Amino acid sequence: MNDQQKQFILAFMAYAAQRDLPLDKLCHLSGIDLEALTSGEQVAIGPKQFNDLWLNACHLSNDPLFGLHFGESLQLAALGIVGEIIKSSTTVGQGVEHAVALTPLITDLFGMTVARDAHTFTFRLHPNHARRAASPFAFEQMAAFFLVFAVHELDGLILARVRPERVTIPFADHAFSELERVLRCQPTRSEDDYAITFDSKYWDMPILTANYALQESLLQKVNAATSGKPGSDSWQDKVQQYLMKNAYLGIVSLDEMAANFNVSPRSLQRKLKDEQVTYQELADEVRKSLALHYLETGGYYAKEISYMLGYNELSAFSRAFKRWTGTTPAGYQRNFE
Repeated sequence: MNDQQKQFILAFMAYAAQRDLPLDKLCHLSGIDLEALTSGEQVAIGPKQFNDLWLNACHLSNDPLFGLHFGESLQLAALGIVGEIIKSSTTVGQGVEHAVALTPLITDLFGMTVARDAHTFTFRLHPNHARRAASPFAFEQMAAFFLVFAVHELDGLILARVRPERVTIPFADHAFSELERVLRCQPTRSEDDYAITFDSKYWDMPILTANYALQESLLQKVNAATSGKPGSDSWQDKVQQYLMKNAYLGIVSLDEMAANFNVSPRSLQRKLKDEQVTYQELADEVRKSLALHYLETGGYYAKEISYMLGYNELSAFSRAFKRWTGTTPAGYQRNFE
């Protein structure tokens, strides 16, 4: 657990205390040494402990939407150096880009990307499937936390009450009204898509706490702390990040991907299998994310998207899209007309 993850856990504990949860009991049930955590000692919190922490917080508070309400209450300062880098950005857009780039310092449950078009910009979460499988409850709570946090922290950066254009998230019927209240718009139910879209007018708005010199100093500290350290040891992270960063090239084949990492296709398949995922699953996840983005922008026909994503026939793309979302590309696109 790095310093930023520890900072997040401490912010979590502070919020739990505000909710009058018994911290000793919460930590005991979750297998976490509270005294060591608060005394500055090095504490290792594994996937099961992190999952149990969220599970027990929801149980003890009798609040199944604990992550949602945590995101509503947390201030950027609670994220330590990551929060300060975002606050010292010049514009909202720059702050957003830093937030996306620094997400791995806070959690390895998912990565984040931001996509822009002429009218909007969209945050999207991309699950780390192995970590999600190890901490499924924590994943759902953290996903809700991040989406809500994005809305409420934009308020503080520009001193305006920000309303998203659209939020896509899986949710139960009983959570609809509370999601609508906290997210300030009616959420769109999805099977496995976590995304939030804002009007592009916010992108270039100046941040009131901008401080270039401070930000440069903080970024140097982050770079110094992470320099020389390997990136994620997860092969699925490496593959997924390469696919997203090089989306303009289309979805490359397994052989091409293996060559990029200087390993054999069989070796790459074996490494991914050890992480309980296949190359096809990762490629499909990226295809899904890109397909949703292209359809939401309204600038492409389904046939064009099918070609860009590497499908030989529109019918094959349509079948895959219906498997992902339960609807056809045309049906999905009608929601944004």
